[in-house]
Amino acid sequence: MAEKKLLILGAAGRDFHNFNVVYRDDPTVRVVAFTATQIPGIDDRRYPPELAGERYPEGIPIRPQDEFEALIKKHDIDTCVFSYSDVPHQTVMLLASRVNAAGADFVLLGAQRTMIASKKPVIAVCAVRTGCGKSQTSRYIAQQLKAAGKKVAVVRHPMPYGDLAKQAVQRFGSYEDLEKHQCTIEEREEYESHVELGHPIYAGVDYGKILEQAEAEADVVIWDGGNNDTPFYKPDLWITVADPLRAGHELTYYPGATNFVGSDVIVINKAEVATAEEVALVEANAKAHNPTARVIKAASKLIVGNPDIIKGKKVLLVDDGPTVTHGEMPFGAAKVAAEQFGAKSFVDPRPFAVGSIKSTFEKYTHLSYTLPAMGYSDEQIDSLQKTINASDAEVVLFATPIDLEKLITVDKPTVRVRYELEDMSGATVGAEIEAFLKKI
Repeated sequence: MAEKKLLILGAAGRDFHNFNVVYRDDPTVRVVAFTATQIPGIDDRRYPPELAGERYPEGIPIRPQDEFEALIKKHDIDTCVFSYSDVPHQTVMLLASRVNAAGADFVLLGAQRTMIASKKPVIAVCAVRTGCGKSQTSRYIAQQLKAAGKKVAVVRHPMPYGDLAKQAVQRFGSYEDLEKHQCTIEEREEYESHVELGHPIYAGVDYGKILEQAEAEADVVIWDGGNNDTPFYKPDLWITVADPLRAGHELTYYPGATNFVGSDVIVINKAEVATAEEVALVEANAKAHNPTARVIKAASKLIVGNPDIIKGKKVLLVDDGPTVTHGEMPFGAAKVAAEQFGAKSFVDPRPFAVGSIKSTFEKYTHLSYTLPAMGYSDEQIDSLQKTINASDAEVVLFATPIDLEKLITVDKPTVRVRYELEDMSGATVGAEIEAFLKKI
């Protein structure tokens, strides 16, 4: 029986996991190539033979997604497997239509099929969109577990933008580890906060091997999801964070809607800044589509350093890159802090943008007064620094999960804006963790 020829459509993360778990050792299929999108500069590589396995001694090519129709025709592809996240349902189905028209089947793998079972209890923290607050939720949970005397290992969704073979299994327990693995800004934004709190955090490419190492040092494994992807590990407690500032998106983005309808707990974060109508819409959608889920309202508490220098000043807002780019938020925590502490006005960063930052604004046209902290490469970090320093801001507000001034030099006064999950009245995340601990 001839092998079916597959093309995996991805973005350097979920695509590799789907291959490792479902297709790597399947003799009935041949993965001809991966395609790459969303993340700049990660195509035109190869998935290395060390990770691809003995059936792929030369590895597997990674090509730009805009070549997928040509690849279908050239290689007579039977099936395209969609394997990336935070995409509108309309976009997914349009892509499916193009795949079908080119002559191939279009497949979405079931969430359970790609989950690896753990020997240790697993709490999965996922989201309906990028930037809902899942990272602050996972930090909160890790601290609750540690306070209860449990050893915790956090496993983060993959961001393998460098040498894939070297990044197969990564453990971050110190700032030196961040330097050793040459982490990008986007990686540091997810790892650094856990390192500061003393939580060992894992990431990489081979999540079977990663789980083995995490299990060896932890009583509980926390899956810290990326974008709005589903868990790589089978959860004993599945928590999904929703964002009322984007109310309705919980039903219209893939695979965030899978998280929303499949989870045990739905946390409506940022409830303190959303309107009552926005929160009510998310609650109504939860009741209609996941009636057994326990719904919790939580706050995203701002922690602002040197707030006094904001008042009356012209400020530049610098926010988490993924949240305001493909997460489609027009602003982030920097704007909330600027308004709260009396900024006079906001700088429009677009006239000052250079290099890759200028290209980012051209691609994401919904952005105006927010500068995305993009840093997938040295070139992007340099463009970010030059854009900030060229602006006419009196004060710069950095609202990213890391201290950007460790990576760039700024010639203006700066304020760091951080945010942490805070329980509100009624049902709480803390109570959920207490109940979980009684069961394990």
